Amino acid sequence: MDPALVPFTVALVVYVLVVLTVGLLATRRAASSAEEYFLAGRGLGTAVLFMALFGTNCTAFVLVGVPGQAYHDGVGVFGVNAPIVALGIPLTFWAIGSPARRMARRLGALTPAELYARRFGSRGLGRLLFTVFTLYTLPYMVTAVDGAAKTLASVTDGAVGESVGGLSVLAVALLYTSLGGMRATAWTNVVQGVLFMAFMLVACIWIPRSMGGLTVAMEKVRAHDENLLIVHGGGLFAPRAWTSWGLAISLTVIAFPHMLVRIFTARSEESLKRVCRLYPIALVLLWLPAVMIGVWGAAEFPGLEGRASDRVFSLMITEHLPAWVAACGFLAVLAAVMSTLDGQLLTLGSMLSRDVMKERGTGSEHPTGADSTGDRLGVTSGRVFGVVVALVVYVLWRAAAHSIFQVASVAFSGYVTLAPTLFFGVRWRRFTIAGATASILLGNAVYFLCLYQGGGMGAAMRPSWLGFLPVFWGFVAAVVAGVAGSLLSAPGDLQRQRAAFGD
Repeated sequence: MDPALVPFTVALVVYVLVVLTVGLLATRRAASSAEEYFLAGRGLGTAVLFMALFGTNCTAFVLVGVPGQAYHDGVGVFGVNAPIVALGIPLTFWAIGSPARRMARRLGALTPAELYARRFGSRGLGRLLFTVFTLYTLPYMVTAVDGAAKTLASVTDGAVGESVGGLSVLAVALLYTSLGGMRATAWTNVVQGVLFMAFMLVACIWIPRSMGGLTVAMEKVRAHDENLLIVHGGGLFAPRAWTSWGLAISLTVIAFPHMLVRIFTARSEESLKRVCRLYPIALVLLWLPAVMIGVWGAAEFPGLEGRASDRVFSLMITEHLPAWVAACGFLAVLAAVMSTLDGQLLTLGSMLSRDVMKERGTGSEHPTGADSTGDRLGVTSGRVFGVVVALVVYVLWRAAAHSIFQVASVAFSGYVTLAPTLFFGVRWRRFTIAGATASILLGNAVYFLCLYQGGGMGAAMRPSWLGFLPVFWGFVAAVVAGVAGSLLSAPGDLQRQRAAFGD
């Protein structure tokens, strides 16, 4: 073995052993019930809940995609994303997540799709939500695998090919998730979150020192392209485009099914409130190093184009950090990827089990979902479907041809079309099945029309009609359709409303 690879190999082996051990520790409790397996018994306290949410939210998009985008667009990438995210995400936790958590407890729902299916008494609506959730979650998972595979290939100088690296990451995440369910993913998220947050802060200090000091590093950037240090007024930074992307980046996280379901696991309202207070600080501390690594990398490794710019993070840590610190950098990416992948695998698997394939008489029709036979079948099928999801993600990843930031922006914008249904469903009693269906279908139709007219996936980040991004028009259409559809249709069953809202 190349001596230079020893630190990476040792760090990787230790990391894998740790997450698998956590999965094993959570196995016994996971088997006790479907609620324990899918939602950790709805008993996560503030610290674990925060790391479960924060770790799941921060994936290769932040640690690999953002540096890759900052490589081209400079420091403005921070202003386009971080401040909006820091304020918008905690607000959506309060506006949608908190009432959704309470309603899920009342109705015995274990997945987001199941919650809205029970809220309206419509399995068809649950399946529609599952379909759209899956439509955007699969490409999002592809970006996570891509980020980890690229980093692994780069730091091992090609010794571990991307195809092998991506498959290995999926396999390990699937293994510990299947063993311990939600509790395993939450506990591992604590380890993973601490790892990638600590590394990014260390890297933000160490890299410029290695370049000769912060002043020298910034002068190198200025000499290479001073536009990287300027926030321009055009493109994504134009007021309407900035507003559109702010809408997307703020509302998308609560619409991630793997994020919403983690809010269901909160032990209490107070735990969720504390998480909302911590979130802005942690996000800003993570985003700033990610952006600056990309900016410094533009001066150090000029000429990277397209997907190649996603390699700037691994190139910078390999070039400027000691081997043992760089090994932690690889683990930081791996941790960020797996802290999201595990939740996505678990959530899509659980929705396939409970919302698509569940047959009558196995527990899904009971208000509490407490039938023991249904619990056993639900946990088993959830594990099986997790494997199916992982295989689909791997196939899609091998066929992908776009940058991480580009693919993620399409998925993030698409999730926003679901936000009106998620909000109205837990906040507005008059919201109906017709309104929810119209909102989801029309919002997505308008969004895809804008993408098609703009030329495909790259159009998600380009202004369309009247200077707004496609996500803006998809969101507006979803709101209008949801309100109009509800007002023009008959009110829902009063008894079901009372059960959902706790009257």
